[in-house]
Amino acid sequence: MAEEEKQEEAVATDAAPVKESGKRAHRSQKVGIVSSDKMQKTVVVRVDRQVLHTRYRRYVRRRSTFMAHDELGATVGDKVRIVETRPLSAKKRWRVLEIVQKAAK
Repeated sequence: MAEEEKQEEAVATDAAPVKESGKRAHRSQKVGIVSSDKMQKTVVVRVDRQVLHTRYRRYVRRRSTFMAHDELGATVGDKVRIVETRPLSAKKRWRVLEIVQKAAK
């Protein structure tokens, strides 16, 4: 009897994935370099990437900037990991997760 209940539970969980309360969805992360730290608890992070040009088949550098909430005290030149979060202000939707590498002074 107990084996049948376990099998029914296994079938039920495989058929319909139920999102448990307290679990978050995957939040995207990016690694970039701090380009400005002139604001209080906010840094501007520059994220560089390379994309393949559709016509010329060469790699082209693209750059994006993100405003991120910073409680860790990152300075200009630091390599940081940022994570997506809820809107904190009009332009700030990212948070500094960790300082990967401090800038050489």
